[in-house]
Amino acid sequence: MPQQDIYHTAVKQALIKDGWTITHDPFPIYYGTRRGYIDIGAEQETFAATKGNQQIAVEVKNFISDSVVTDMEQALGQYLVYRSWMQRVEPARTLYLAVSDVVAVEVFEDVAGRVLVDDYHLYIIVVDMQREEIVQWIK
Repeated sequence: MPQQDIYHTAVKQALIKDGWTITHDPFPIYYGTRRGYIDIGAEQETFAATKGNQQIAVEVKNFISDSVVTDMEQALGQYLVYRSWMQRVEPARTLYLAVSDVVAVEVFEDVAGRVLVDDYHLYIIVVDMQREEIVQWIK
């Protein structure tokens, strides 16, 4: 079983505060003979949630390595793999990347991060980790 990310609880609580129901924690995904949890590694955690008829899966990234570029590579690679699988096996569910408000500013508002959001159509949930509240949905 994957390890929980340091922001797992804060993101989960933020979703609950925003009216979401947590349905899977973590959210397993299978494609062919492969299985993932959309939370591979200790720096991320994934869970699924529903709100009305909307279904999402959320991968949490904390961007705490010594290299922002390495963190971006890992986040983008994992996001694209799981989004590709999810489009085939759970097409009604949308995959989001959850990051702190600090990471959103320092990484994704920077030109190097913004181009990734634009080119790969990343869906991002920005969370104030201290208040455990969603501050922005980026589509």
